[in-house]
Amino acid sequence: MSSQIIPVEEFDLVVFGGTGDLAQRKIIPALYHRHLDGQIVGTSRIIAVSRKPLSPKEYLTKAKEALEEFIPKEDRDPKAVKTFLERLSYVAVDVTDDAGWKELKTKLDDFPDRVRAFYLAVAPSLFGQICEYIGKTGLITDKTRVVIEKPIGKDLASAKALNDAVGKVFREDQIYRIDHYLGKETVQNLMALRFANALFEPIWNAAHIDHVQITVAESIGVGSRGPYYDTSGAMRDMVQNHILQLLCLVAMEPPMSMNADAVRDEKLKVLRSLDPITGEKAEKQTVRGQYTSGAGPEGAVPGYLEELGDTTSKTATFVAVKATVGNWRWAGVPFYLRTGKRMPQRSSEIVVSFRPIPHSIFETGAGGVAENRLVIRLQPDEGVKLWLMIKDPGPGGMRLRHVPLDMSFADAFEVRSPDAYERLILDVIRGNATLFMRRDEVEAAWEWVDPILQAWEETGDTPKKYTAGTWGPAASVALIERDGRTWHDDD
Repeated sequence: MSSQIIPVEEFDLVVFGGTGDLAQRKIIPALYHRHLDGQIVGTSRIIAVSRKPLSPKEYLTKAKEALEEFIPKEDRDPKAVKTFLERLSYVAVDVTDDAGWKELKTKLDDFPDRVRAFYLAVAPSLFGQICEYIGKTGLITDKTRVVIEKPIGKDLASAKALNDAVGKVFREDQIYRIDHYLGKETVQNLMALRFANALFEPIWNAAHIDHVQITVAESIGVGSRGPYYDTSGAMRDMVQNHILQLLCLVAMEPPMSMNADAVRDEKLKVLRSLDPITGEKAEKQTVRGQYTSGAGPEGAVPGYLEELGDTTSKTATFVAVKATVGNWRWAGVPFYLRTGKRMPQRSSEIVVSFRPIPHSIFETGAGGVAENRLVIRLQPDEGVKLWLMIKDPGPGGMRLRHVPLDMSFADAFEVRSPDAYERLILDVIRGNATLFMRRDEVEAAWEWVDPILQAWEETGDTPKKYTAGTWGPAASVALIERDGRTWHDDD
């Protein structure tokens, strides 16, 4: 089975921070793959911008090195690499003053009528300044878009200030707040599973679903991101954006259509329906953890405080939350959210556990009847499993087994699964904002997260320790097991 490749119209993409880690590791490789598949056509251009005084040849050498490092050898077609690099150019711009902006404008004026997208792959503290210069340099047209990365603020107040700064220059419909989790193939398949199959939507409610688990586990530590991460922690870095977006897709009502605002309206309703977790409730419904030295994929690894070089940090590298949605569809259904670093494996999945059957007709010797579960695996090994009860084959009476109907995307489709950035960047060019966050979504998420952070701050408690290579502190197990449930940690 092959996928249909639909080219996008000619465009200019300006990448601020064009020599930085995100651009080299994700953006340039993603664009190369789209070029390789014939989706980028004509004289479309990628213009890298940073303050470094690089010659065109020096920049192209750097871009080629990024392709060699982050693109598998079998995908590096020499002719495609050559024609892709011909699309790239470089302009040195100091985003804090006037230097270089005139040159950038002159280059963009070559094609004033085409789609023009500005990707701000820089620190959020620079968003406002860059947007201000884009505006006063006269670079905005009716077909202009701007892409901004997380973190969008560190709390509600700072998120509003950042949104205000960008919103002074760009209309809301021109702003694309990117969350790469929403570009993952399996995340979008959640929409297809729910709304394109009569099997699931009629039972997608509190009458049939017992609980939902969302886990985003990382096997790595903070590494070089330590200084940033210590000001953020797991709640700001993962829960406020990625995990709450996944929760929205699971819990939202069917949108009127796949129109961007129709989908985002329903996600917003979920965020506004989340029951507040304040004060003493935070102690009962949340767990914070911080990893200590232990085992990692590469062997023995240091603890967070050792990596950071600060023995006083109270930053949480693990968070577990029991969240509830206060509406008719989900009344009484807990959503258990969990994320952490230095876990046993890299794994992101959504587990929907259905309620048990009301009465078993089978004799005791047949074995117990386990609940049906839908497991949506986001990474690695993207796919979907539906756990069912069946009869164990063979003679000797009725023996029940709990087995999965397993669909691995790699096995089911003879196509390469594109990286999230490939899809999302081209959605920006198309003007399709369905997979991007709207301002009110971002701020509604902070309205729910802020009271939890405040409650933690007021208690002054330190995060509970857990050994690197484990599934977090024992308290996170107690969080779910006191409700008579367990974390889904295996296949």
